[in-house]
Amino acid sequence: MKNEALIVDLYELTMAAGYFEQKFNPKVTFELFIRELPQNRNFLVAAGLEQVIDYLQNLRFSDEQIMFLKSIPNFKNIPRDFFDYLKEFRFNGNMYAVPEGTIVFAGEPLIQIEASLIEAQIVETFLLATINFQTMVASKAVRVMHAANLDKVQRGVMEFGSRRAHGPEASVLAARAAYLAGFMGTSNVEAGFRFNIPVLGTTAHSWTMAFKSETEAFERYQQIFGKDATFLIDTYDTVQGAKNAMAVSDDFKAVRIDSGDLGQEAKKIRKLFDENGYPRVKIILSSDLNEYKIEKMVKDGTPVDFFGVGTQVAVSFDAPTLQGVYKMVEIEEQGVQQFRAKFSSRKVTLPSRKQIWRYKDQQDNIIYDLLAMVSEDYSHEAKPLLKAYILAGLQVKKNKTVAEAREILRRNLAEIPVEMLSLTEKKQYPIKISAKLEALANRIKHDILEV
Repeated sequence: MKNEALIVDLYELTMAAGYFEQKFNPKVTFELFIRELPQNRNFLVAAGLEQVIDYLQNLRFSDEQIMFLKSIPNFKNIPRDFFDYLKEFRFNGNMYAVPEGTIVFAGEPLIQIEASLIEAQIVETFLLATINFQTMVASKAVRVMHAANLDKVQRGVMEFGSRRAHGPEASVLAARAAYLAGFMGTSNVEAGFRFNIPVLGTTAHSWTMAFKSETEAFERYQQIFGKDATFLIDTYDTVQGAKNAMAVSDDFKAVRIDSGDLGQEAKKIRKLFDENGYPRVKIILSSDLNEYKIEKMVKDGTPVDFFGVGTQVAVSFDAPTLQGVYKMVEIEEQGVQQFRAKFSSRKVTLPSRKQIWRYKDQQDNIIYDLLAMVSEDYSHEAKPLLKAYILAGLQVKKNKTVAEAREILRRNLAEIPVEMLSLTEKKQYPIKISAKLEALANRIKHDILEV
């Protein structure tokens, strides 16, 4: 595993040096949550926990990295003792999290870190970058999946976004998040290798253009892949491409259309194949698709079996960022637990490490969530979402595989109110705050204002 210790913002290390020099390193609790949902999202899909666990379990500063830190002007007056501390640095705290694939909402803690102040501060940027990105992509991808199966006809969606992702590593993690959200697979081979995700693909237009004719290109391809061949038929003329495919073989798997009016082209091609005895040939549509275009095609009765979706998912085109934040909620002062909260305009936070309790009705439908202090117990009437994954620096709970996270999401989607699945209408899911937590927040606010 590559060393990711320097994936920090500089201020995390300058604060760490300051805490170290002041001999101030109390136990604290931080929570990571999304402050507000993007305008066109009714819920989010928690993702990225696997990478967070790996990071916390393997966090080390190498000699080379420490030498680099010493060269930064901000550290010119920092004594050697701090760098000796970094050489032995390990994450020895606790980490609680919502399992991947869980549907979550604004203000709910997805990750909680209980650790020394220096440890908790150093991990901030990696946790935010990882959870924000994968949660963002998974939340976009699940919308695409919903659109593709709007009429209850099961259509597969392939992730094709690697070349438009914001860098090679982003492309791999985007593929992972999309698969978690229900996509059937990805074109990204590295993602398949790392995460056991099905790898899918056809050809580029350059294959067809490399040969003297489209027919020759199809013949060469069919010689290699036989009945599993998928022909890209829109390089020159889509209808003629379909005819050339039939001329080459009476047994091939599918065709892909990647340009033009996809809905109209699919209807013409489906009619052509059915009239000529090719009813089993599948149609794949791609070309800058998103949930809205897919929804329209499904409603229009487009004969399509699979969609290929790239850019729009890999960068979550309409909502490319999440307002993920990482805030202190508890600190020990001279052995006494103190609670912390912010009350600045539009950036209010709640104190105390919390638990999310999910309430369901008798039909097992989710009806609301309750945020409560971790000391409160509502287990007789609701399900707790946050689980312990790391205690005293050691992993105590195995993360779900991506396949298992897909199943968690599938169950969650069947349980949430159906109106929350709308692609266009904003729906507010009820999140309640326990009386004890609310009273604590009010008391802290009163004490701060009185001072």
